[in-house]
Amino acid sequence: MLAFAANSLLCRLALKHTTIDPASFTAIRLASGALTLWLIAGAHMKPRLTAGTWPSALALFAYAAAFSFAYVTLEAGIGALLLFGAVQATMIFAGLRAGERLGPWQMAGLALALAGLAYLVSPGLSAPPLFGSALMVAAGIAWGIYSLRGRGSLDPIATTAGNFLRAAPLGMGLGLAALPWLQADLPGIGYAVLSGALASGAGYAVWYAALPGLSATRAATVQLSVPAIAAAGGVILLEEMITPRLVLATAAILGGIALVILSRHRP
Repeated sequence: MLAFAANSLLCRLALKHTTIDPASFTAIRLASGALTLWLIAGAHMKPRLTAGTWPSALALFAYAAAFSFAYVTLEAGIGALLLFGAVQATMIFAGLRAGERLGPWQMAGLALALAGLAYLVSPGLSAPPLFGSALMVAAGIAWGIYSLRGRGSLDPIATTAGNFLRAAPLGMGLGLAALPWLQADLPGIGYAVLSGALASGAGYAVWYAALPGLSATRAATVQLSVPAIAAAGGVILLEEMITPRLVLATAAILGGIALVILSRHRP
């Protein structure tokens, strides 16, 4: 969870305090993540470049690009909350589409989470920028789709490595398309490499290694800590403010999602 939150902090830190642009950050993050995961996959078996799929790689690229451009205007904690809320909402609605039925407590939890999200982005002095919020929600939807497509993989590390290897050229293509606006400095490049190699590559490898020892409920619930960790890191490292709107929206969104997840396994 620290690695997941670190992605938000590193991206916001790079875009706020260095000259790197979001397209360059995306390209470097995907390339360094691909290299790291390829090396990790090769440490326990011969890397299989055929692992992964292009649709999953497109979802991964869409997430990474929207994530970076959203953090041009969003603070770390708000961005992580929007991202996490959109990911969970996407997975919940996918379950509904597949025929899963929600009980009364789950319906109440979903309504509470959606109300919290609506309150967070509603007009007001402390509301986050609308365009940045929309981009982060799109990033969350893309990551939710990517996560759904990866369920049941026999070798998650090899599959993730293959998806990153496919997504990396897409990131380079984004950089070429934005060539007139590209700019970067060494600190910005360093943050992008850390985000890709450690927070994304190594972080995802650790998460997949931990998943077999976690129940589905625990694995889902523990992710509720990510926005809180990102918000705390934003206050400490980026001097961001914790507003009453963010506190109330966080309680509603995470509380509602927790209610949906935990109620699934009640008799």
